[in-house]
Amino acid sequence: MRTEGNRVVPPQRTAAQATGTGKAVTPPAPHRRPPYRTDSAEARLRYWFDTVLTRGTPALVGWLALACLLLVVPVSALLVWTDDHAPASLSSRIAAVWRNTGQTLRLGGEVGPPLRVALSVLLALIALLYVSTLVSLITTGITDKLIALNRGHSTVLERGHTVVLGWSEQIPTVITELVTGQVSAARRSRAVVTVLADRVKTAMEEELRTAVGGTGRTRVICRTGRPADPTALARVSPAAAESVLVLPRDSPRDDAETVKTLLSLTAAAGEHHPARVIAAVRGDRHLTAARLAGGPRATVLHTDDISARLLAQYARAPGLSHVHQELLDFAGHEFHTLPAPGPAGLTFKKASARCPESCGAGLVRGDGTVLLNPPADTRLEPGDRLVVVAEDDDPAHPAEPPVPYDPTALAVAPPPAPTPPERYLLLGWNRRAPLLTHRLSLSTPPGTTLDVVTEPTAATRAALRSVTDAVGHRLTLVHHPGDPTRPEAPAARDLARYDAVIVLGPDSRRGHEDPDDRTLVTLLHLRELQRRGGHPLHVVAELTDDRSLLIAPRTAATDFVVNGRTIGLLMTQISQNPHRAAVFEELFAPDGNSVHLRPAAHYVATGRPTSFATVVESAARQGACAIGYRSHEHAATAPHHGVRLNPPKSHVRHWHPADQVVVIAPDD
Repeated sequence: MRTEGNRVVPPQRTAAQATGTGKAVTPPAPHRRPPYRTDSAEARLRYWFDTVLTRGTPALVGWLALACLLLVVPVSALLVWTDDHAPASLSSRIAAVWRNTGQTLRLGGEVGPPLRVALSVLLALIALLYVSTLVSLITTGITDKLIALNRGHSTVLERGHTVVLGWSEQIPTVITELVTGQVSAARRSRAVVTVLADRVKTAMEEELRTAVGGTGRTRVICRTGRPADPTALARVSPAAAESVLVLPRDSPRDDAETVKTLLSLTAAAGEHHPARVIAAVRGDRHLTAARLAGGPRATVLHTDDISARLLAQYARAPGLSHVHQELLDFAGHEFHTLPAPGPAGLTFKKASARCPESCGAGLVRGDGTVLLNPPADTRLEPGDRLVVVAEDDDPAHPAEPPVPYDPTALAVAPPPAPTPPERYLLLGWNRRAPLLTHRLSLSTPPGTTLDVVTEPTAATRAALRSVTDAVGHRLTLVHHPGDPTRPEAPAARDLARYDAVIVLGPDSRRGHEDPDDRTLVTLLHLRELQRRGGHPLHVVAELTDDRSLLIAPRTAATDFVVNGRTIGLLMTQISQNPHRAAVFEELFAPDGNSVHLRPAAHYVATGRPTSFATVVESAARQGACAIGYRSHEHAATAPHHGVRLNPPKSHVRHWHPADQVVVIAPDD
């Protein structure tokens, strides 16, 4: 202890002693006040304005009136005091200022006794209130109407229009083709396409403007609503439509929604509505139900089966996809039905020869039966129509006499030789793979082998066992476990021994990667392996998105099946002409007549100029319909890859042995 004066002061304890830790503790810093926050004048003004708005309409009106007076009164005074003809007395000038202020604010501006001024102001306020209320009511009504229109709930009052139900990957293709198809000779007038989907109307319009662009004379109307709801379906007037397209859903599990949409269409338009209905389902589980719900006038497409058919055909015929593309879109030449030229009783061969600007492909009997590539001596009966490949449905008038051909240039096809067994490589597996395997087993010669490279999951193994049990007696399946996207997977086998390599992506599922991603990676590896090996490789790839086709690695011998685009094109073609359904059904079938690319030497003498009429005559003598050719010089050139459909019969060209003729004929 120590003493300070008369007082005893105890000894001070250190911080370490006070804590009992033996360690020095830093004393806490003294409390400091936060610096004073200075706000700008602009920020304080904005805060004051926000506060005024929260006090309601009366406060806002009062401040608005005060602000107007503070601005109008000084300007009116300045206007009076600078006027050479202004009155001299102060009271007269104040009255003039009041008149200017009253006229500016629509308060009458009357002068005189206070009662007169007050009454004039009251009348002016009543008039202002009436006019403001009237304008507000009109504005609100117009705004509500615009909002209702933007919601897409109003009814479309059209007749003969095309109705598209649903929103899927096919919508850009369908709308684009419908717009293109309206420019044909039979559709010179304004056309209307109506879309009903469970999406926001403005969002649909914006997406279509981005994907489709200008629509010319075709008007596209979007309405919001669930297609399976009869009340919403009535908004697009399906009973007055010419055709109705029901787009497939994103997943086979959603095909039940397509069935309900077809049932709702019957409920909204009636049992006997005149519209042609074209619908599509992905799986086969609801296929029969959809056809029953659609009725006799409905055409229901099985998208997975169509994709499998095309993959099988393209694997056996390189370049065939470019021919189908020309036949399916409206930009070039497609199938049309025309009145039979010439008198009744004319044979199919002679009737086709009378069409100088179109190629005969079949007949439509009076009862609606379609005969594709009938025998040349088939007689045309009254009411029959000719199925032709033409640029539009109003080609040139029949020629009399027909375009002549050169009999000295006719060739005879060699006799068919036994086809040796084929070998294919399948990279990947999805729900369409069993259908593809089944189609290959029906179209390939005995002894054909299909090597499958896919990841060894339990579901894939079970599917492979099921497919092997079904087609094992016609097609040999060999499973090679592995990842198709790995470069060593296809490299482990000799690619030169395969007739074709088929690439499939996984099934599209929400929350998973784009199935085209794996397909594009596999195509990159295949292209590199082909470059290293130096041997030609025919690749057939399946894509889901049309945009992936723009960036897909390819070679001259690569064929693509773009599921969404192909189905959209097919639905649009059938919607414009119902007879095309039977035509494409036979063309895509594994048996019957289909499109082939055959050597030009089978039909004409090569190495010399010959007209296309000679090719048509030679094909007819061999039981086929020639509809075009593919030039070997432009086989690798986009966009048509050397394919020219429906050349004029008078067209003369120098035929090369490597050229191919596009024919509709039975499968070899």
